[in-house]
Amino acid sequence: MPPRIGSHADWPEQIRPEVIAAIRSAGIERPWAHQARTSEHALRGESVVVATGTASGKSLAYLAPVLSTLLDGSEAPNGRGATALYLAPTKALAADQRRAVRELAAPLGTAVRPAVYDGDTPVEEREWVRQYGNYVLTNPDMLHSGILPSHPRWSSFLRALRYVVIDECHSYRGVFGSHVAQVIRRLRRICARYGSEPVFLLASATAAEPGQAATRLTGLPVVEITEDTSPRGEVVFALWEPPLTELHGEQGAPVRRTATAETADLLTDLAVQGVRTVAFVRSRRGAELIALIAQERLAEVDRSLPGRVAAYRGGYLPEERRALERALHSGELLGLAATTALELGVDVSGLDAVVIAGYPGTRASLWQQAGRAGRSGQGALAVLVARDDPLDTYLVHHPEALFDQPVESTVLDPDNPYVLTPHLCAAAAEIPLTASDFPLFGPAADGLMPQLEAAGLLRRRAKAWHWTRRERAADLTDIRGQGGSPVQIVETGTGRLLGTVDAAAAHMTVHDGAVHLHQGRTYLVRQLDLADDVALVEEAAPPYSTTARDTTAISILDTETEIPWGDARLCFGSVEVTNQVVSFLRRKLITGEVLGETKLDLPPRTLRTRAVWWTVTEDQLDAARVNPEQLGGALHAAEHASIGMLPLFATCDRWDIGGVSVPLHPDTLLPTVFVYDGHPGGAGFAERAFHTAAAWLGATREAIASCECEAGCPSCIQSPKCGNGNDPLHKRGAIRLLGELLRGVPQGAQQRA
Repeated sequence: MPPRIGSHADWPEQIRPEVIAAIRSAGIERPWAHQARTSEHALRGESVVVATGTASGKSLAYLAPVLSTLLDGSEAPNGRGATALYLAPTKALAADQRRAVRELAAPLGTAVRPAVYDGDTPVEEREWVRQYGNYVLTNPDMLHSGILPSHPRWSSFLRALRYVVIDECHSYRGVFGSHVAQVIRRLRRICARYGSEPVFLLASATAAEPGQAATRLTGLPVVEITEDTSPRGEVVFALWEPPLTELHGEQGAPVRRTATAETADLLTDLAVQGVRTVAFVRSRRGAELIALIAQERLAEVDRSLPGRVAAYRGGYLPEERRALERALHSGELLGLAATTALELGVDVSGLDAVVIAGYPGTRASLWQQAGRAGRSGQGALAVLVARDDPLDTYLVHHPEALFDQPVESTVLDPDNPYVLTPHLCAAAAEIPLTASDFPLFGPAADGLMPQLEAAGLLRRRAKAWHWTRRERAADLTDIRGQGGSPVQIVETGTGRLLGTVDAAAAHMTVHDGAVHLHQGRTYLVRQLDLADDVALVEEAAPPYSTTARDTTAISILDTETEIPWGDARLCFGSVEVTNQVVSFLRRKLITGEVLGETKLDLPPRTLRTRAVWWTVTEDQLDAARVNPEQLGGALHAAEHASIGMLPLFATCDRWDIGGVSVPLHPDTLLPTVFVYDGHPGGAGFAERAFHTAAAWLGATREAIASCECEAGCPSCIQSPKCGNGNDPLHKRGAIRLLGELLRGVPQGAQQRA
């Protein structure tokens, strides 16, 4: 990323002189043009999204008008004055922003009173925040379940609400983004009841069509500012493919050294040289493992160094997270292995390098993570370490797919009935719903009301619908789409709570016999008690990690769209998926070599969602020279590879989606491959796959064909989450089958994709 030369501009005249003086005392003499433009629109009462690069000063773009407005409000005769609400996708970002606001606003005295209000806020502090905080920093989860249901207690704050800041808004995608969109509509409705109409100020990393995404999120017209006029230090970007080992994996496939091991080595080497580094890892376990390996290797070099490397992930207790954030910011830590809990916006100025263990799922996230380095304007290093899977392998051999392509559009669907239904109930519990509210919640709202009445959730009295149950309506849904109560991880010997894991992930991560890592210590799960939502663990030192395996069946509920591809058919619609975790593998820590498999007895889970699927005919199988013995393996291989490649075309992670392939599916009576969203009601990923199918499946075929292995490997057709042990798979059959399928693509479909 070459340096950018931008032009300075003056702050709008409505920015208070005291605020300009405070900004100057922080070392900023004049604003960059995109900062000044954002302030101008905000002060005119226009909602605006600023979508510029990492460390381009987006925080100052919205803080200047917010602080000026709060300062004006401090002189109001009623004493309360104006208020502002800040929404962050993570607690870490909210805590970091409070620190930044406190430092910037210190010269303004008590006129600006920033306060965090989230699940970690002590009960005794919450009343002070409600009564006296005028810049409240929270997250969508707390807004949904804490603030909006208790809006009478927040009435003075909401009545004076002038600005709502939505930071890192590109992270609100899929099911989570769809839920947040409805939470924001509920906020707007309650504000209107109290007589306020706040301006929304959104900040995003560089994203495709940020104005459209911001409008979908807020339901309001939003001005888009995308020209980045800030200076930028040079970032050297390396694509790193781990070498092949002498080991062999499932079905005798060649095995590369793991991205985890390579990243741990890089983190070690950089720490030894005093290079401040964050290694971004896709999983909680991976973050713990990389930190553990790096600490062990650093101890061999210098016994003072292991304590300067740590792990950071969700599931830690609040005091653990805050301590790590302080240590990283102060420079006490040289290296951190972190999940995306630290990706979003946390100011870690002074970082020299970022190592990314595996493609993070979207180009937007890749640049967000890489941008953590060099935040003070200095040059920096970013390294993407490829995992042994189709997408990562494709990217290191096709760098143009990263560097010559724009970032993705944000995919979200606020009208998803699985999303909308619980928010209509929550809104009715907050203030009874009337027909005049339906336009706010979207075109599907009116049609859902009879269903909610029939289910006994809402009751119509006169012209309004009321919530009928004793329980809280906000508890009907988890807005992050995780479902169910989190599972507590408890140490058996001491009864100590180590942390939590989401209910949806519990079957895969804390099943009986699973290896669980926490703060550099290794634990074995002795029992997963689903009735009490508890996983009992004890400290141990097994020489292996564990990976769960599952099986999946799928049935078609409704075909919404069907397009002929020659004799083949490409379809999109609703499906029901039945999934069951059936076993787990034990793998050597460094090499990934499989040591054995253990059966599990866990209940199945059912999911109604959206899917894209394609079918082929007997004639097409003959043309592709795929005989009945090869068919199951060819379909299975095409399914695996297409799941691995979809994140290049939709804003998803391969763990957000699933797939099933069947030589003769009972609903289609043809060989069929399904790819589905892993969230109730769908997340928009399968729909995006349907609309980009020609390009998506074309890249899938190329990824398989260009892999140098003979019969298939993790770099092309093997999947780390395959419930059938990656058997059967037929690499060459998949190449021929996809080639025949793509020959039937309608004219113009490739260009539209």
